[in-house]
Amino acid sequence: MSMSNSSVIPEVVVQFLESQELAFEPIDERSIAVVVPGEQKLTTTVSLAFGETALTVNAFVIRHPDENTENVYRWLLERNKRMYGLAYSIDHLGDIYLTGRFPLRALDDQELDRIFGAISEYADGPFNLLLELGFASAIKREWQWRAQSGLPTDNLAAFRHLTEPRE
Repeated sequence: MSMSNSSVIPEVVVQFLESQELAFEPIDERSIAVVVPGEQKLTTTVSLAFGETALTVNAFVIRHPDENTENVYRWLLERNKRMYGLAYSIDHLGDIYLTGRFPLRALDDQELDRIFGAISEYADGPFNLLLELGFASAIKREWQWRAQSGLPTDNLAAFRHLTEPRE
């Protein structure tokens, strides 16, 4: 996709996204939305906002947990200390995001690869664990409803252990 002449999106970013075949579209002249594919979380939508000196990254991970919120947030905070350039954060609704700021002058293919690798690792890698921690009851109810209705449970297979009786 080609950006307009009035855009402040650095060409190195556009070229990187195109070379990695990542779908993206402008939000406005200073920001774009990028879709990062995953395995557990099928896609992560990332907002990249370009300021005068920094790139701000904001990626949605999951909505506010239905249950076990304190343990979910604790897990996120403990994980933050080991992460590169990004941190888990929550918005006013308690929804969970990855956020970060990077100097524009540092953006090259190698740094963009690290940033997008981190987004993928931190949004996709723990996705099922976060769902299990924060939505176990809803997952169990969904599994039961599908099983009773004769509907497939394939996309819930990662959570089969939640439905098995404990010994």
